[in-house]
Amino acid sequence: MSISKSVSRWIRGSDRYTLVVVWIAMIVVFTLVEPGRFLTTSTFSSMFSSQSVLMVLTLSLMFTLTSGEYDLSAASILTLSSMTTAVLNVNHQWPIGWAIVAALFVGVAIGAINAFFVVAVGIESFIVTLGTGTVALGAVLWISNESTVTGVSGWLVNAVIVPKLWGLSLGFFYCVLGTLLFWYVMDYTPLGRRFLFVGRGRNVARLAGLHVPRLRTSAFVVGGLVAAAAGVMYTGTSGSADPTSGASLLLPAFAAAYLGSTTIQPGRFNALGSFIAVFFLVTGITGVSILGAAVFVQNLFYGGALVIAVTASTLLRRRAASHERELAQRELDAT
Repeated sequence: MSISKSVSRWIRGSDRYTLVVVWIAMIVVFTLVEPGRFLTTSTFSSMFSSQSVLMVLTLSLMFTLTSGEYDLSAASILTLSSMTTAVLNVNHQWPIGWAIVAALFVGVAIGAINAFFVVAVGIESFIVTLGTGTVALGAVLWISNESTVTGVSGWLVNAVIVPKLWGLSLGFFYCVLGTLLFWYVMDYTPLGRRFLFVGRGRNVARLAGLHVPRLRTSAFVVGGLVAAAAGVMYTGTSGSADPTSGASLLLPAFAAAYLGSTTIQPGRFNALGSFIAVFFLVTGITGVSILGAAVFVQNLFYGGALVIAVTASTLLRRRAASHERELAQRELDAT
């Protein structure tokens, strides 16, 4: 019996690092196939430096997904905050600092609107955030006159986001710090555990004394703030704001969040797993692109990854819930 328990425990433990092993194997395969083009400093620098915005956007989904909600407006918040920064700084001559503050406020405001309709009114988050995200994209086209705004302050571009440290852009280190911060909050603070309890069962959380409406509202507001920060970073990477391109980040962000929930802490949305998933996905896309795949492969890769990740995440959460019930039953039997 002890041997079977040890084997079962080892199998459950190995699930934590399966994606990491597959990621390493993918790097090895691409290196063997295209050693002179894939395994280069420029390739890895490009991969890690180019995904900071996507990583921060993925982090913006952590609180809502953990608390059992969906925020389909995240990419639209990113786009609107990016455009707000550019329009205020370029067209209205606002100092870049105040333009950034206004952009972050936009994210908080949309998050609060989402929370009002979902928590207070009782509409499903999927419907509400789809609607507010569409409204936000309409606002982007309105304030930008449907055109790209260029010429954002060089301070944001040349001093904050683009400069490199050890061959990697500062944006990469921001997303590393953000990942570590979210990991700490979600795993080692009462706030993170409360979000987890709410996501696993609102009625149980309410009976346990948690203020469920306040936690759900906080999830949307914090998610909106972080998505807006991703928009500011997006503007800082190029010194401009595009009214349409930010929306394409929604699918990759959800794919990374769900794929991340299959590793490190299987069955839970977690920051470290999402970090690994983001760079796992970009490694695969970069590798197949070097092999000569067409541009549409990126959509196939992200779409397929999302379906597989959601399936795996669902199965893992079911298994985790079953394991928790077994432990509870054993404790009950022992008493």
